[in-house]
Amino acid sequence: MIPLYPLRFNPIFKEKIWGGRKLHDILHKKCGDIGKCGESWEISTVDNNISVVAEGPLKGKRLDHLIHEYRSALLGKKVYARYKDEFPLLIKFLDAQDDLSIQVHPDNQLAWERHQQMGKTEMWYIIQSDPGSTLITGFNQPLDKEKFQSMLETGRIEEILNRETAEPGDVFFIPAGRIHTIGKGILLAEIQQTSDVTYRIYDFDRTDDMGNKRELHVEQSLEALDFMLYDQYKTRYVNLRNEENTIVDSEYFTTAKLWLDQPIHLGINRQTFRILIILRGSLKLDWQDDHMSASMGDVILIPASMKEIKLIPAEGDVELLEVKS
Repeated sequence: MIPLYPLRFNPIFKEKIWGGRKLHDILHKKCGDIGKCGESWEISTVDNNISVVAEGPLKGKRLDHLIHEYRSALLGKKVYARYKDEFPLLIKFLDAQDDLSIQVHPDNQLAWERHQQMGKTEMWYIIQSDPGSTLITGFNQPLDKEKFQSMLETGRIEEILNRETAEPGDVFFIPAGRIHTIGKGILLAEIQQTSDVTYRIYDFDRTDDMGNKRELHVEQSLEALDFMLYDQYKTRYVNLRNEENTIVDSEYFTTAKLWLDQPIHLGINRQTFRILIILRGSLKLDWQDDHMSASMGDVILIPASMKEIKLIPAEGDVELLEVKS
């Protein structure tokens, strides 16, 4: 059996009606002839969208096949005990040149009953945004189902939605059930449960190149929506240099922000894999007798069985996210 090592995968690109050019221009993704490149799926085991290893002795291997072969050595003891041969997370970059639809995702119970999939709890990290960019997360007033339906049917839904400014470094946690959308001008990293279930509530009456409106899922969304009003929608966090600063700690994933200007060691953790998402700058990963370089836009899966890894900033400082399940 080939020894495991830090794994980088070939991105899976998605053309979207709201997509743009930032995945190419800022993250240096090779979107090919996709005109409106809206998403880059970096690590995925969603059906028909399985990540493939990009380099090294395991080049060309599918992630789902590697999980079946390596099991807890790849996923970690705790993760494998909970999910077996399923990879629990989906990692993406998104570029919104235009507003996404107003939408919601179901929780685990509802998603399984309807689609035999996981629910979708997710988080966003804003990498870049144009001046004045905003996004929607949650409501701005107490609501019930009847008032929500009335506002939607009369074209006034935007009046009841909570709108937030979006600036580089901002973090938003979006639990299943929370209404949301990404506004135009935003480039972000998205960490979510492995699910592709979205209920589109309102799409600004847009049409595609053929003049067709996209399908809405209003009835399905009503059972999924959380109508509660919350005090805080933007996540506050501490950003100390050369430390693992936890920014989200949820039932499904824990994410830390690292801002490095000197080398640090990632200690051994046999319970879970780790994912590194490089947000700015570049660095070198050293382990045992090998190493690899990574730069802005790279996403790397660190198998649970690996021994200590050293992260060495290449020039200046580097910012990255570290994700565990």
